[in-house]
Amino acid sequence: MKVKRNTLLLIACLVWCAVGFNIFRIGYLAYQSYVTTWNLLTSGVVFAVFQKFIFGKLVKKHSERIRNYTEDKQFFLKFFDGKSFAIMFFMMAGGIGIRTSGLAPERFIAVFYSGLGASLLLAGILFGRNFGRAVFHTDMLPSR
Repeated sequence: MKVKRNTLLLIACLVWCAVGFNIFRIGYLAYQSYVTTWNLLTSGVVFAVFQKFIFGKLVKKHSERIRNYTEDKQFFLKFFDGKSFAIMFFMMAGGIGIRTSGLAPERFIAVFYSGLGASLLLAGILFGRNFGRAVFHTDMLPSR
């Protein structure tokens, strides 16, 4: 199924928001017994590191790639490239494996997943912002 090029940004927005919300929810639900200033600060650091070095760059890279498509209609899964789908698969498999195996203590799940989920959710919101910019402007603008 092909969609308009700008719609790829909306699909990315919805996918990343759904994934980010779910991961944040897992962390939030585990946080009950672990709410301390130190843990909250650590979650904030996890959020900032992932946003600055991974997801912020990912949003810019994929928004730019989508903007540079020459054909207006694209296959709906082209909101990501193959490498990014592979990374997403291994991150999901690793996260599920860590949780179900019990390798990581619940405190780790609470602190790490909250920061990671918030960063993923923000990435989704940024894709949504880029979609809005693309729809309301004649040319698509990369995130800044």
